[in-house]
Amino acid sequence: MRGQDQQTGHLFSYVSAEDRVPAHHPLRAIRPMVDAALTRLSPRFDALYARIGRPSIPPEHLLRALLIQVLYSVRSERLLMEQLQYNLLFRWFVGLQLDDPVWVPTVFSKNRDRLFVGDVAQAFFDDVVAQARAAGLLSDDHFTVDGTMLEAWASQKSFQPKQAAAAPRDDDPSNPTVNFRGAKRSTQTHESTTDPEARLYKKVDGQPAKLAYLGHVLMENRHGLVVGSTVTAADGHGERDAALALLHRLPPRRVTLGADKAYDVASFIEALRARQVTPHIAQYATMPHRRSALDRRTARHAGYAISQRKRKLVAEVFGWMKTVGLLRNLRHRGRPRVDGCFIFTAAAYNLVRMRRLLEAPA
Repeated sequence: MRGQDQQTGHLFSYVSAEDRVPAHHPLRAIRPMVDAALTRLSPRFDALYARIGRPSIPPEHLLRALLIQVLYSVRSERLLMEQLQYNLLFRWFVGLQLDDPVWVPTVFSKNRDRLFVGDVAQAFFDDVVAQARAAGLLSDDHFTVDGTMLEAWASQKSFQPKQAAAAPRDDDPSNPTVNFRGAKRSTQTHESTTDPEARLYKKVDGQPAKLAYLGHVLMENRHGLVVGSTVTAADGHGERDAALALLHRLPPRRVTLGADKAYDVASFIEALRARQVTPHIAQYATMPHRRSALDRRTARHAGYAISQRKRKLVAEVFGWMKTVGLLRNLRHRGRPRVDGCFIFTAAAYNLVRMRRLLEAPA
């Protein structure tokens, strides 16, 4: 018998969003880890909000929504709010009931900035790492460090002299014609009018310099989980300085640190040895015009070869963060917001990786 195409709306529904989500959906394994972290962060949330006034967006809802934005590559807050209107999976994960109103995109963005500037992203990341350590997923002895360039949300035309003269009139003020040919520009004399903290930088010789930041991660070598992350200004010493800063977060014990050839510098290797860190850094042995600062006593051991293989896992971290996490081109301005977004995206990567590791057969 043919069914009737009746589209009358129902006044009440007896099926919740919980029943709509498949039992084996990947978000079901991620949600308990997120809820456990948010429960422990509740005292920190209380310190960020006033005790009187109009209630704001619950920070737990806000962080879950930001996780959805990272995990599903939602490119803007406006599109995320649109998805929350009708996507039952997103509503279930965030914690919204079917009849709860969705927030205005600008209000959502302002509340997000409050959390990122308030170091909540770092606290959330630390709690995720603590859960991975409690589950026995982390290595305590072998690590890898690396950095990547993050293109800033600023155009090349915004890179102007710090004491610029009056600009000539142009036929298109919103998008003026600019000719950089023959002009010398550097971070000492110029800065971006859009994002003053962004620096003109290029990662590889022969490539054009772009306004950017540097993102850094410290990865453990057992399963490739991120145990430290930060953002610095883009300069030639940023990667090595950030590596030393990230190592301070590790407990004082003998560890190994793998890295690529950009870290093969005598001063950096000496600083690692002073911190009881064995440098497993790729050597400049194949380059005749430069001599490696790493001695052969370290490179001859089997552990060095293992570190060289394991350090390649860090490329998977950056690849995920730039493609899925949409960090290839930044959507925030200012180092505090960029740093919070980068750290939060690293926490999202760990959650995805931990879900796969915990569900894998023993």
